Amino acid sequence: MQELTTLARPYAVAAYKRAREIQATERWSEQLGFLARLLEDPRIAQAAHHPKVEKSAFASMLLEQCGSDLDPEIQNFVRLLVQNRRLDLIRQIGLLFRQYKADDEGYIEVEVRSAHVMDEVEQIKLASSLGNVFRKKTNLNITVDPSLIGGIHVRAGDRVIDYSVRGQIQRMAQRLCN
Repeated sequence: MQELTTLARPYAVAAYKRAREIQATERWSEQLGFLARLLEDPRIAQAAHHPKVEKSAFASMLLEQCGSDLDPEIQNFVRLLVQNRRLDLIRQIGLLFRQYKADDEGYIEVEVRSAHVMDEVEQIKLASSLGNVFRKKTNLNITVDPSLIGGIHVRAGDRVIDYSVRGQIQRMAQRLCN
């Protein structure tokens, strides 16, 4: 995973700089997410890596699939990634891009997994608490994960806060085994 981040970083930096220049960071972020979801299709991913598929033909086919959903500059970015055989980095590029955007705009993206559905009051309290911890405005992305048994698991960048019952059980088992 770290290797992918290292490979994706120069592309993400260049993409973010260009998006800021043309004041289109939100649009680029959406379109990079769209491309990442598109490349989750196993047939498209297989074609992207197939050695007999000509790069320019694949880029044309991919851009044709996207239709008018992609801006011309993003289309050029896709052609560059295809030419350099780096299209598989699009998910990582998108993640880094969103991180640069969040840093630039003064907030932090926080992935929260909760054992149960959180109501609006709980979300507001959690956002406020995490805002104090990270000293930034937080943008919460909450998913329900019953396997946590109880509590929450928080990931913000490279920081992880595990207040789940499953995490406590795993830590206790680890201490008992050592």
